[in-house]
Amino acid sequence: MIIRENIVLKENERMDDLQRNGYRIIQNPDKFCFGMDAVLLSGFVRAKAGSRILDMGTGTGIIPILLAAKTEAAHLTGLEIQEESADMARRSVALNGLEKKIAIVTGDIKEAGNLFDAASFDVITCNPPYMIGQHGLVNPGDAKAIARHEILCTLEDVIGQAAKLLKPGGNFFMVHRPFRLAEIITLLCRYKLEPKRMQLAYPFVDKEPNMVLIEANRGGKPRMKVEKPLIIYQEPGVYMPEIYELYGY
Repeated sequence: MIIRENIVLKENERMDDLQRNGYRIIQNPDKFCFGMDAVLLSGFVRAKAGSRILDMGTGTGIIPILLAAKTEAAHLTGLEIQEESADMARRSVALNGLEKKIAIVTGDIKEAGNLFDAASFDVITCNPPYMIGQHGLVNPGDAKAIARHEILCTLEDVIGQAAKLLKPGGNFFMVHRPFRLAEIITLLCRYKLEPKRMQLAYPFVDKEPNMVLIEANRGGKPRMKVEKPLIIYQEPGVYMPEIYELYGY
């Protein structure tokens, strides 16, 4: 074990600089590390000063930590079912001195409505598993598999619980895959979360989109804005300027 600034790093863990407010995050590359989707989601979120934010399936806490740097939220909560990830998230919160602003709760997204008071959050975010079911998985209990496949929760679980926990007029933000867009919009409307804003992200200008960012409002009126496409790379290994801005470079 290594001790840095009184925070214990366990075997195979590392500290990564987030380029925001001097914040860092503890990750284990053998388990799961945050990716571009989390960074894009943190840049897409709009939260008013004083907001209470819940991140469902927070993993190692990347989205609450980034939103603590990028917004004036009053308090952020990360909900994570895997205790090992939740433990890393708590240590990252402590590493950054954010214990009074961010709470990490170990729990199941499917039970979120029982873990928190109804209509208690202004903003809910989620970077959920993208792949349906367990098809082709060698080890469904693996941390990476749980993060990528709908093993422990489904898209409907996420949206249904978000609808319970959002205040009337509150906003839900999610990053997902475009191939499930019809299902996403159908479920949002079913749970009275009106799609209000959408942006497609493309790896290169001449490629198909591989991510969709979507904002929905609890009880909102029908009308959705489709924002201009977000291009990730100018060329292999070189981000577009707006992506460097999101990363804080």
